[in-house]
Amino acid sequence: MRAKTRPNQNLILSCVDNSRFSNHNAFIQASCLLLALSWSGTVFGQAPTTNTPPPNGPDTPGSRRTRNRVRPEANPATPNPDKPASETKSGDASSTDKDKAKDDAQDKPRQTETKHTLTLNGQRLNYTAMTGMMPLKDTEGKTTAEIFFVAYTKDNVTDLAKRPITFSFNGGPGSASVWMHMGMLGPRRIKLKEDGGALPPPYELVDNEYSLLDETDLVFIDPVGTGYSRATKPEDASQFYGLSGDVRSVGDFIRLYVTKNVRWLSPKFLIGESYGTMRAAALSGELANRQHMNLNGIMLVSTVLNFQTIAGGEANDLPQVLYLPSFTATAWHHKKLPPDLQQLPLTEVLKQAEDFAAGDYNHALLLGDALPPAERQTVLRQMSRFTGLSESYLNRADLRPTLSRFAVELLRDQNLQVGRYDSRYTGYVQDRLTETTESDPSYDAVASVFASTFNNYARTELKFEEDQPYEILASLRSWNWGEDNGFVNVADTLAQSMTRNPFLKVHISCGYSDLATPYFAARYTFSHLRIAPELRKNLILDYYAAGHMMYLNLPDLKKSKTDLTNFIRSSYQH
Repeated sequence: MRAKTRPNQNLILSCVDNSRFSNHNAFIQASCLLLALSWSGTVFGQAPTTNTPPPNGPDTPGSRRTRNRVRPEANPATPNPDKPASETKSGDASSTDKDKAKDDAQDKPRQTETKHTLTLNGQRLNYTAMTGMMPLKDTEGKTTAEIFFVAYTKDNVTDLAKRPITFSFNGGPGSASVWMHMGMLGPRRIKLKEDGGALPPPYELVDNEYSLLDETDLVFIDPVGTGYSRATKPEDASQFYGLSGDVRSVGDFIRLYVTKNVRWLSPKFLIGESYGTMRAAALSGELANRQHMNLNGIMLVSTVLNFQTIAGGEANDLPQVLYLPSFTATAWHHKKLPPDLQQLPLTEVLKQAEDFAAGDYNHALLLGDALPPAERQTVLRQMSRFTGLSESYLNRADLRPTLSRFAVELLRDQNLQVGRYDSRYTGYVQDRLTETTESDPSYDAVASVFASTFNNYARTELKFEEDQPYEILASLRSWNWGEDNGFVNVADTLAQSMTRNPFLKVHISCGYSDLATPYFAARYTFSHLRIAPELRKNLILDYYAAGHMMYLNLPDLKKSKTDLTNFIRSSYQH
């Protein structure tokens, strides 16, 4: 993971909470939904020092049988470099016995199994849901953390070497896996409006006819600090709260699951969203280099691998160029473009916006203060056409409208702001003079729905009981990005993995209405991997109308099912 020349990096892409926002010269906080990428009033994401803390039903349960399984733990996981493996004094027998009893209890993970049936493509599919905690251990056998997971496996598979398995996680850092689990991939999904909007409570679960379970077994992972996953000792949690420790612990979980369930020969896939795409790219190196485990494919949903593409400021104009087409898509949706553009299909409008952004607009930003007045006026006219903002406003913004300001300015005449995770959504603005967003209406619409539904689902259908809170978005304030004075960038790790494993394929899902991880930034990143020309055929980009969680929009969910099915089938030998 190579560092670029950019100081003060602590940008977070959570797949969940976006309720607090910062002002001038503040930093992007957030998340994968998810979520809290701050909408600064003057920069896209200028951040403080590396380790500065951020401000991301009526259904009948489908279970026919439930039983507890106890499995012994094997193989050490992540050690804590800052503490000895045991803090017990050698002469304290009582303390030693207590620690041993505690470790013995943690050696026996709590897991439940339930049996279910789902109809996909007209075919009856019987499957098992395993829900529980996986202990991670250090080199001396001490349990350092427990990772919560839900695994769905197709029943009566005779040859596991030909049955794919996919490991799924969301973003944050700090987001649980509930979003793709209950909104996209799993056998049960939350019932929403067709456009992804929430229905009033009580919320309802339905069978997910667009689940990928007919193509692959699915394992949903909640990294340490999210969901029910916790470090054994709170004071030791910091070893997991950083890019390196996070990737290592999730890699250890994958190794343990694959080993315990005899899946080493199965075709293996990862799918991550938001910051989870960064985790997935880094895992491609972690699994290959440390575990000698090659992957068949990686699916990246709303991706960011290089923070230089979204974290702007006085020293970095690149995000301005890469965000502009997403501003155009937003203005087009809300009918704020000139009539000649508004009447065109979105894809045709975006092609013009992309050409302008990469051409005249990029050139103007490169010239900076040396831009001639006449050329500046020409650029302002074009910017106004493609953003829906007035020339005078864009001039005051010095050709650089920030994400937060765009969100509140586009519909100011209606006292509305647009959503960050999905700019199709709007919310009322109480402070009519504000220059920054007050919340994210696209997050507000679904957060409670997912939290409430999963808490009920875990107990009623998965038969897993846990009294501690299920953290859909934990506030991991001491996250260590590990890139001193530079942009975090794992694109090089992915490029290296693709080079060393030429069978590795990558699918990228981008939402036109996503203002957290803009689609043009993703395209830029994957156009700069510097991989061999013959490997570029292993990169597949697909685009969707909605935003960060495009799968909440039913037409996009249907398209995603088709796109990912084709991708998985093309990535292994049947």
